[in-house]
Amino acid sequence: MNFLSHFYFERFATNPERIVGGLLPDLLKNADKSFMLKPRQYEDELLNNPLLEQMYIGWNRHIEVDRLFHNSTYFFHHTHQLKLQIQPSLVGLPIRPSFMAHIGLELLLDHILTQKSAVSIDKFYAALIHVNQDALRKFLAINQLHDIPKFEKFYHQFIDWKYIYDYAQVEKIAGALFNICKRLWHFDVSAQQRQALTQQLISYLHIQMADYQEIYQYIQYELMDFS
Repeated sequence: MNFLSHFYFERFATNPERIVGGLLPDLLKNADKSFMLKPRQYEDELLNNPLLEQMYIGWNRHIEVDRLFHNSTYFFHHTHQLKLQIQPSLVGLPIRPSFMAHIGLELLLDHILTQKSAVSIDKFYAALIHVNQDALRKFLAINQLHDIPKFEKFYHQFIDWKYIYDYAQVEKIAGALFNICKRLWHFDVSAQQRQALTQQLISYLHIQMADYQEIYQYIQYELMDFS
């Protein structure tokens, strides 16, 4: 799941450390694909500090949410159907349709959350801004992150970019998808291809995703006994 969907499951958290912990796996991956932490190896040290404990809880919940989502019938159904929907706009491009469908589904779910006012993007960014920076740095250091300054630079850029607000506009999702794909493939995209993908996403959103609540209800239920 993407940033806002992970935030959805921590939206009632009373401290920013819990929220940021729930976003941290994806923030690290976006900062540098080589940033791979294994907090369970350092559990005793993390649980010895209340703020680090909250980050650790958020981190573990993030991993479990992704596990549940990527193994759900909802995910398999919609990534397959969305792949069929968007394939015509990807003809002639090196992009793997199944990859774009995967990311596209996650961005469409984030879009729906903004449209239904299920999450507050302002609160999302407020947590990133107000998290205890010393605690965040200590969490990364305990987990042996080899380049904390690089992550911190990305973290503050991520806040400044404010691009999560763009997810409220479905017309901007096509551009975001092509930009993500450019991290893996080299290609140029025309305005016509961008427009075609936008129309296909809008059509899928309006016709196929009325069941969006099912995946959030399923994951929320499964998280009840998770620790």
